Amino acid sequence: MTRVLVTGGAGYLGSTLVPMLLDRGCEVAVVDSFMYGQDSLSAVCHDRRFTLRRGDVRNLELMKPLVARADVIIPLAALVGAPLCDRDPLAATSTNKQAIVDMLPMLSPAQRVILPITNSGYGVGETGKFCTEDTPLRPVSLYGRDKVEVERIMLERHPASISLRLATVFGMSPRMRLDLLVNDFVYRACRDRFIVLFEGHFKRNFIHVRDVARAFMHAIDHFDAMQGGPYNVGLSDANLSKAELCERIKAQVPAFTVFESTVGQDPDKRDYIVSNEKIEKTGYKPAHSLDEGIRELITGFPMIRNEKYGNV
Repeated sequence: MTRVLVTGGAGYLGSTLVPMLLDRGCEVAVVDSFMYGQDSLSAVCHDRRFTLRRGDVRNLELMKPLVARADVIIPLAALVGAPLCDRDPLAATSTNKQAIVDMLPMLSPAQRVILPITNSGYGVGETGKFCTEDTPLRPVSLYGRDKVEVERIMLERHPASISLRLATVFGMSPRMRLDLLVNDFVYRACRDRFIVLFEGHFKRNFIHVRDVARAFMHAIDHFDAMQGGPYNVGLSDANLSKAELCERIKAQVPAFTVFESTVGQDPDKRDYIVSNEKIEKTGYKPAHSLDEGIRELITGFPMIRNEKYGNV
């Protein structure tokens, strides 16, 4: 039985991934600070293969026995997103980078790490040119810089590791987030029926949260062939500008009105398109389209009526 340690396992991605791991027959240990007051893992507490510790991943005494027992470590714990990191840069760097660096001496060569980072490390790409895993990384935020640096350190110091460079994630999750671009835009379409768009030509790549969880499962299954490098994880047919994304939403919410502002700027300057060919060549294929995700969000949003659902 594979023993998996998931830090931040009660978060947006973790609360989707952990049930998949348990369904696979893994023994799963989660450590999470529950900083958002979530109860997103309630449905798996009956499983005897599931254990949970409330705590901070920066606590080395807490982490040492948890790491020692694991065959696979998936360090999801992070302060996610540029606005949150900019508000508390010390906490951001100590959690997003230093906690993982501090974990490295605890690892044996045989222990496997699947590290999530963000394809926002590409920063501002070249117009019409796809970013591949060989494209220079030029992050434009503290969050991106810390993620890029921890990827470099992990791949250099621990060969038994894989880095997944995640596109902007969307979709319903037991620990929902509304501050992600697709989720936010669909929520505005459903609630406000309009949006004011700044710099609508900026492009991103997107991926469903369940497909991200499936990418981690794929990395576990194909670890020997994939280890030692980074992989972009996104929908190859969803390299879209913000304006194009709004059109996709409007196709399902016809009353959605988009106003493109001619003044003002988006503080998030990321603008790039991404190739996911490398991971696709290993046999991984996303199962959930952007349009399916938009429909899912429209179905789910009547349950959500306040702003606690975000990393803000």
